[in-house]
Amino acid sequence: MFQLQVVRYFVVGGISALIDLTVFMSLLATTQWHYLLASAVGFVLATLVNYELSIRFVFEQGARYGKRAEILAVYAVSALSLLVHQCVLFGAVAGLEQHPVAGKCLAMGIAFCWNYLLRKHLVFAPATSGP
Repeated sequence: MFQLQVVRYFVVGGISALIDLTVFMSLLATTQWHYLLASAVGFVLATLVNYELSIRFVFEQGARYGKRAEILAVYAVSALSLLVHQCVLFGAVAGLEQHPVAGKCLAMGIAFCWNYLLRKHLVFAPATSGP
């Protein structure tokens, strides 16, 4: 079961990553937005898609929380992930002088791992009963 879940999360994560990267690159190409703003917009849209696909194909919805609390937990995890994501992106572009797309790809890889672990063990983990 665990291996199938990881494969499904990779597929869902891949779809979300494509959305994130496409929005990011499109905004950089068509607007004068700063790369961090474009990154945040892509990240938020991809998070919406990721949540919907995750509850349909990867994790059991309502395993620990009701729907409203579950959505809040997903967005709390995602907000922390966005902070990590943006710091990695900024460090790659401003500190390491990487192209924004290369920095975005690095940040997405780190965020992918972070999101999976926190969603699996915090948001969608079955509630434990007392001793």
